[in-house]
Amino acid sequence: MNLLTPNKSNCANELWFNNDKMYVLLDDGRELAVPVDWFPELRDATDEQRKSYRFIGGGEGIHWELLDLDILVEGLL
Repeated sequence: MNLLTPNKSNCANELWFNNDKMYVLLDDGRELAVPVDWFPELRDATDEQRKSYRFIGGGEGIHWELLDLDILVEGLL
């Protein structure tokens, strides 16, 4: 039996928030939604602070300079 394994990437290429969730779109099309309550720094941050991020490691992580916060995408899976 020959099973096909989809190509999965743990690299993020898009990020956005709503009131209580952070959404991360991965290169392979998966969309993650995690509660911002998991990250008190993000929960208590202003919209400006939340939007002030950059992807690090080719999308393997997310860094917020203003919040001194780094999140690995793999940790969200």
